[in-house]
Amino acid sequence: MEHENKVRVKDLKEKLNYEQVTGDEESLNREIVVADTNRPGLELTGYYLHSQRERIVILGTKEMGYIQGMSKEAQHSSFDFLTQEETPCIVITRGAACPEQLEKIAKRKNFPVLRTKDQTYRVIIETITSLNEMLAPCENLHGGLVQIYGKGVLLTGESGMGKSEIALELIKKGHLLIADDRVDCFLMHNEIIGKSPEVLKEMLEIRGIGIINVSKMFGVSSVLDKAKIDLNIHLEQWKPDKEYDRVGIEEKKYTEILGVKIPRLEIPVKEGRSLAVIIESAVTNYQLTSVGQDSAKEFEARILRFIEKNKNEGV
Repeated sequence: MEHENKVRVKDLKEKLNYEQVTGDEESLNREIVVADTNRPGLELTGYYLHSQRERIVILGTKEMGYIQGMSKEAQHSSFDFLTQEETPCIVITRGAACPEQLEKIAKRKNFPVLRTKDQTYRVIIETITSLNEMLAPCENLHGGLVQIYGKGVLLTGESGMGKSEIALELIKKGHLLIADDRVDCFLMHNEIIGKSPEVLKEMLEIRGIGIINVSKMFGVSSVLDKAKIDLNIHLEQWKPDKEYDRVGIEEKKYTEILGVKIPRLEIPVKEGRSLAVIIESAVTNYQLTSVGQDSAKEFEARILRFIEKNKNEGV
Protein backbone atom coordinates (compact mmCIF):
# COMPACT_ATOMS: atom_id res chain seq x y z
CA MET A 1 0.00 0.00 0.00
CA GLU A 2 1.51 3.30 -1.14
CA HIS A 3 1.13 6.48 0.87
CA GLU A 4 2.78 9.86 1.36
CA ASN A 5 4.38 10.81 4.66
CA LYS A 6 3.34 13.93 6.52
CA VAL A 7 6.14 15.65 8.37
CA ARG A 8 5.63 18.43 10.87
CA VAL A 9 8.11 20.78 12.54
CA LYS A 10 7.64 18.77 15.74
CA ASP A 11 9.00 15.64 14.03
CA LEU A 12 12.15 17.42 12.85
CA LYS A 13 12.66 19.13 16.21
CA GLU A 14 12.53 15.82 18.06
CA LYS A 15 14.71 13.98 15.55
CA LEU A 16 17.49 16.60 15.54
CA ASN A 17 17.02 17.70 19.17
CA TYR A 18 16.49 21.39 18.44
CA GLU A 19 15.71 23.90 21.20
CA GLN A 20 12.44 25.80 20.82
CA VAL A 21 12.79 29.57 21.27
CA THR A 22 9.32 30.82 20.27
CA GLY A 23 5.93 29.30 19.56
CA ASP A 24 3.81 26.85 21.54
CA GLU A 25 3.04 23.18 20.91
CA GLU A 26 0.44 24.10 18.28
CA SER A 27 3.04 26.04 16.28
CA LEU A 28 5.05 22.81 15.90
CA ASN A 29 2.22 21.29 13.88
CA ARG A 30 3.22 23.32 10.81
CA GLU A 31 3.69 20.93 7.91
CA ILE A 32 7.01 20.59 6.08
CA VAL A 33 6.54 19.83 2.38
CA VAL A 34 10.00 20.55 0.90
CA ALA A 35 13.21 18.72 1.82
CA ASP A 36 15.40 21.80 1.45
CA THR A 37 16.57 24.88 3.32
CA ASN A 38 16.87 28.60 2.63
CA ARG A 39 19.66 30.92 3.79
CA PRO A 40 17.85 34.27 3.35
CA GLY A 41 20.52 36.55 1.94
CA LEU A 42 18.34 38.46 -0.53
CA GLU A 43 15.31 38.44 1.77
CA LEU A 44 17.32 40.30 4.42
CA THR A 45 18.13 43.02 1.87
CA GLY A 46 14.44 43.49 1.14
CA TYR A 47 14.25 41.53 -2.14
CA TYR A 48 11.33 39.10 -1.82
CA LEU A 49 10.61 38.05 -5.40
CA HIS A 50 11.14 34.38 -6.29
CA SER A 51 11.67 33.44 -2.65
CA GLN A 52 10.80 29.79 -1.94
CA ARG A 53 8.77 30.24 1.20
CA GLU A 54 8.06 26.53 1.75
CA ARG A 55 11.69 25.92 2.78
CA ILE A 56 13.02 25.93 6.33
CA VAL A 57 14.94 29.16 6.96
CA ILE A 58 18.48 28.82 8.33
CA LEU A 59 20.13 31.76 10.08
CA GLY A 60 23.87 31.16 10.32
CA THR A 61 26.82 33.31 11.34
CA LYS A 62 26.78 35.40 8.14
CA GLU A 63 23.05 36.11 8.36
CA MET A 64 23.27 37.01 12.05
CA GLY A 65 26.18 39.35 11.38
CA TYR A 66 24.23 41.11 8.62
CA ILE A 67 21.11 41.38 10.82
CA GLN A 68 23.08 43.26 13.50
CA GLY A 69 23.76 46.04 11.00
CA MET A 70 20.14 46.35 9.87
CA SER A 71 17.76 49.02 11.14
CA LYS A 72 14.77 47.96 13.24
CA GLU A 73 12.44 48.87 10.38
CA ALA A 74 14.39 46.72 7.90
CA GLN A 75 14.52 43.85 10.38
CA HIS A 76 10.79 44.09 10.98
CA SER A 77 10.05 43.99 7.24
CA SER A 78 12.35 41.01 6.56
CA PHE A 79 11.27 38.98 9.59
CA ASP A 80 7.61 39.63 8.86
CA PHE A 81 8.17 38.15 5.39
CA LEU A 82 10.20 35.17 6.68
CA THR A 83 7.52 34.16 9.19
CA GLN A 84 4.62 33.69 6.78
CA GLU A 85 2.23 30.74 6.86
CA GLU A 86 4.05 28.82 4.13
CA THR A 87 7.38 28.80 6.00
CA PRO A 88 7.63 25.86 8.43
CA CYS A 89 10.15 27.36 10.87
CA ILE A 90 13.39 29.27 11.35
CA VAL A 91 16.50 27.54 12.71
CA ILE A 92 19.29 29.60 14.31
CA THR A 93 22.68 27.87 14.32
CA ARG A 94 25.76 27.99 16.59
CA GLY A 95 23.57 28.75 19.63
CA ALA A 96 23.23 32.44 18.69
CA ALA A 97 20.65 34.61 20.46
CA CYS A 98 17.39 35.20 18.64
CA PRO A 99 17.20 38.81 17.29
CA GLU A 100 14.78 40.90 19.35
CA GLN A 101 12.65 41.94 16.37
CA LEU A 102 12.35 38.32 15.18
CA GLU A 103 11.36 37.14 18.65
CA LYS A 104 8.62 39.79 18.93
CA ILE A 105 7.12 38.97 15.52
CA ALA A 106 7.40 35.19 16.04
CA LYS A 107 5.65 35.38 19.44
CA ARG A 108 2.87 37.53 17.98
CA LYS A 109 2.34 35.10 15.09
CA ASN A 110 2.97 31.96 17.20
CA PHE A 111 5.72 31.07 14.75
CA PRO A 112 8.35 28.44 15.69
CA VAL A 113 11.93 29.64 15.95
CA LEU A 114 14.34 26.82 16.82
CA ARG A 115 17.97 26.89 17.87
CA THR A 116 20.93 24.51 17.84
CA LYS A 117 24.59 24.75 18.85
CA ASP A 118 25.68 22.91 15.70
CA GLN A 119 27.57 24.58 12.87
CA THR A 120 25.55 25.90 9.95
CA TYR A 121 26.83 23.48 7.30
CA ARG A 122 26.10 20.51 9.58
CA VAL A 123 22.58 21.77 10.29
CA ILE A 124 21.85 22.11 6.56
CA ILE A 125 23.18 18.62 5.78
CA GLU A 126 21.35 16.95 8.69
CA THR A 127 18.10 18.79 7.96
CA ILE A 128 18.04 17.91 4.25
CA THR A 129 19.13 14.31 4.87
CA SER A 130 16.48 13.81 7.56
CA LEU A 131 13.73 15.39 5.48
CA ASN A 132 14.65 13.37 2.39
CA GLU A 133 14.06 10.23 4.43
CA MET A 134 10.99 11.48 6.29
CA LEU A 135 9.27 12.85 3.17
CA ALA A 136 10.17 9.97 0.85
CA PRO A 137 7.19 8.21 -0.81
CA CYS A 138 6.47 4.99 1.06
CA GLU A 139 4.95 1.61 0.22
CA ASN A 140 4.30 -1.21 2.70
CA LEU A 141 4.94 -4.75 1.46
CA HIS A 142 4.24 -8.13 3.00
CA GLY A 143 7.52 -10.03 3.18
CA GLY A 144 10.95 -10.07 4.74
CA LEU A 145 14.18 -8.24 4.02
CA VAL A 146 17.65 -9.64 4.63
CA GLN A 147 21.09 -8.51 3.55
CA ILE A 148 23.08 -11.30 1.88
CA TYR A 149 26.67 -10.67 0.83
CA GLY A 150 25.99 -6.93 0.99
CA LYS A 151 22.85 -7.08 -1.18
CA GLY A 152 19.36 -6.32 0.10
CA VAL A 153 17.10 -9.27 -0.73
CA LEU A 154 13.33 -8.91 -0.46
CA LEU A 155 11.69 -12.27 0.31
CA THR A 156 8.06 -12.43 -0.81
CA GLY A 157 5.43 -15.11 -1.20
CA GLU A 158 2.13 -16.27 0.25
CA SER A 159 1.76 -16.90 3.97
CA GLY A 160 3.07 -20.34 4.95
CA MET A 161 5.93 -20.34 2.43
CA GLY A 162 8.45 -20.29 5.28
CA LYS A 163 9.92 -16.83 4.67
CA SER A 164 10.69 -16.24 8.35
CA GLU A 165 12.23 -19.70 8.77
CA ILE A 166 14.44 -19.10 5.74
CA ALA A 167 15.43 -15.70 7.14
CA LEU A 168 16.37 -17.39 10.44
CA GLU A 169 18.54 -19.92 8.62
CA LEU A 170 20.24 -17.12 6.68
CA ILE A 171 20.87 -15.21 9.92
CA LYS A 172 22.52 -18.29 11.42
CA LYS A 173 24.78 -18.36 8.36
CA GLY A 174 25.96 -14.81 9.16
CA HIS A 175 23.60 -12.72 7.04
CA LEU A 176 21.66 -9.75 8.41
CA LEU A 177 17.98 -9.18 9.18
CA ILE A 178 16.34 -5.87 8.31
CA ALA A 179 12.62 -6.70 8.47
CA ASP A 180 10.23 -9.61 8.91
CA ASP A 181 6.56 -9.86 7.94
CA ARG A 182 6.28 -6.22 6.78
CA VAL A 183 8.77 -4.09 4.91
CA ASP A 184 8.40 -0.31 4.68
CA CYS A 185 9.86 0.75 1.31
CA PHE A 186 11.01 4.32 0.64
CA LEU A 187 11.97 5.91 -2.67
CA MET A 188 15.21 7.82 -2.14
CA HIS A 189 17.49 9.06 -4.95
CA ASN A 190 15.93 6.59 -7.43
CA GLU A 191 16.65 3.68 -5.10
CA ILE A 192 14.29 1.66 -2.92
CA ILE A 193 15.29 1.60 0.73
CA GLY A 194 13.63 -0.97 2.97
CA LYS A 195 13.30 -0.91 6.73
CA SER A 196 11.22 -2.48 9.46
CA PRO A 197 8.28 -0.78 11.20
CA GLU A 198 9.45 0.33 14.63
CA VAL A 199 7.14 -2.10 16.46
CA LEU A 200 8.58 -5.10 14.54
CA LYS A 201 12.24 -4.03 14.57
CA GLU A 202 14.71 -6.88 15.25
CA MET A 203 11.81 -9.32 15.72
CA LEU A 204 11.22 -12.58 13.85
CA GLU A 205 8.06 -14.70 13.99
CA ILE A 206 8.69 -18.46 13.87
CA ARG A 207 5.62 -20.69 13.79
CA GLY A 208 5.65 -23.10 16.72
CA ILE A 209 8.07 -20.92 18.71
CA GLY A 210 6.59 -17.45 18.56
CA ILE A 211 8.35 -14.09 18.44
CA ILE A 212 12.14 -14.07 18.89
CA ASN A 213 14.46 -11.10 19.29
CA VAL A 214 17.20 -11.64 16.73
CA SER A 215 19.64 -9.07 18.14
CA LYS A 216 19.50 -10.67 21.60
CA MET A 217 19.80 -14.22 20.32
CA PHE A 218 22.50 -13.67 17.67
CA GLY A 219 24.02 -10.32 18.66
CA VAL A 220 23.46 -6.73 17.57
CA SER A 221 25.64 -7.32 14.49
CA SER A 222 22.97 -9.68 13.11
CA VAL A 223 20.51 -6.87 12.34
CA LEU A 224 20.49 -3.73 10.21
CA ASP A 225 18.28 -0.66 10.49
CA LYS A 226 17.72 -0.33 6.73
CA ALA A 227 19.10 -1.46 3.38
CA LYS A 228 18.76 -0.82 -0.33
CA ILE A 229 16.58 -3.46 -2.02
CA ASP A 230 18.61 -4.97 -4.84
CA LEU A 231 16.80 -8.23 -5.56
CA ASN A 232 13.33 -9.73 -5.02
CA ILE A 233 13.17 -13.49 -4.46
CA HIS A 234 9.58 -14.68 -4.69
CA LEU A 235 8.79 -18.05 -3.10
CA GLU A 236 5.92 -20.11 -4.45
CA GLN A 237 4.60 -23.62 -3.93
CA TRP A 238 6.09 -26.16 -6.35
CA LYS A 239 3.70 -26.88 -9.23
CA PRO A 240 4.54 -30.04 -11.21
CA ASP A 241 2.84 -28.72 -14.33
CA LYS A 242 4.66 -25.36 -14.33
CA GLU A 243 7.76 -24.82 -16.47
CA TYR A 244 10.47 -23.27 -14.28
CA ASP A 245 13.56 -21.41 -15.45
CA ARG A 246 16.32 -24.03 -15.66
CA VAL A 247 18.99 -22.27 -17.68
CA GLY A 248 18.56 -18.58 -16.93
CA ILE A 249 18.34 -17.22 -20.48
CA GLU A 250 14.59 -16.65 -20.35
CA GLU A 251 13.17 -13.13 -20.25
CA LYS A 252 14.07 -11.39 -17.00
CA LYS A 253 11.30 -10.60 -14.52
CA TYR A 254 10.94 -7.53 -12.34
CA THR A 255 8.97 -6.33 -9.33
CA GLU A 256 7.98 -2.67 -9.50
CA ILE A 257 8.13 -0.75 -6.21
CA LEU A 258 7.27 2.96 -6.27
CA GLY A 259 8.08 3.05 -9.99
CA VAL A 260 11.49 1.38 -9.63
CA LYS A 261 12.04 -2.03 -11.23
CA ILE A 262 13.72 -4.58 -8.96
CA PRO A 263 15.09 -7.83 -10.51
CA ARG A 264 12.85 -10.76 -9.51
CA LEU A 265 13.58 -14.47 -9.22
CA GLU A 266 10.81 -17.02 -8.67
CA ILE A 267 11.95 -20.00 -6.62
CA PRO A 268 9.65 -22.99 -6.09
CA VAL A 269 9.36 -24.35 -2.54
CA LYS A 270 9.55 -28.13 -2.31
CA GLU A 271 10.49 -30.62 0.39
CA GLY A 272 14.17 -31.47 0.35
CA ARG A 273 15.34 -28.19 -1.18
CA SER A 274 17.81 -26.22 0.94
CA LEU A 275 16.31 -22.82 0.22
CA ALA A 276 18.84 -20.83 2.26
CA VAL A 277 21.69 -22.29 0.17
CA ILE A 278 19.70 -21.74 -3.05
CA ILE A 279 19.05 -18.10 -2.12
CA GLU A 280 22.74 -17.55 -1.27
CA SER A 281 23.64 -19.00 -4.68
CA ALA A 282 21.03 -16.81 -6.38
CA VAL A 283 22.52 -13.69 -4.79
CA THR A 284 26.07 -14.70 -5.74
CA ASN A 285 24.95 -15.34 -9.31
CA TYR A 286 23.16 -11.96 -9.34
CA GLN A 287 26.40 -10.27 -8.24
CA LEU A 288 28.38 -12.03 -10.99
CA THR A 289 25.76 -11.07 -13.59
CA SER A 290 25.91 -7.45 -12.41
CA VAL A 291 29.62 -7.29 -13.27
CA GLY A 292 29.17 -8.96 -16.67
CA GLN A 293 29.80 -12.60 -15.75
CA ASP A 294 26.55 -14.25 -16.83
CA SER A 295 26.67 -18.04 -16.40
CA ALA A 296 23.53 -18.55 -18.49
CA LYS A 297 24.98 -16.64 -21.43
CA GLU A 298 28.27 -18.48 -21.05
CA PHE A 299 26.40 -21.80 -21.21
CA GLU A 300 24.42 -20.61 -24.24
CA ALA A 301 27.67 -19.62 -25.98
CA ARG A 302 29.11 -23.09 -25.27
CA ILE A 303 26.07 -24.77 -26.83
CA LEU A 304 26.30 -22.56 -29.92
CA ARG A 305 30.03 -23.32 -30.29
CA PHE A 306 29.30 -27.03 -29.88
CA ILE A 307 26.60 -26.89 -32.58
CA GLU A 308 28.86 -24.92 -34.92
CA LYS A 309 31.71 -27.37 -34.35
CA ASN A 310 29.51 -30.38 -35.15
CA LYS A 311 28.18 -28.62 -38.25
CA ASN A 312 31.70 -27.96 -39.54
CA GLU A 313 32.71 -31.58 -38.86
CA GLY A 314 29.65 -32.78 -40.74
CA VAL A 315 28.18 -34.57 -37.76
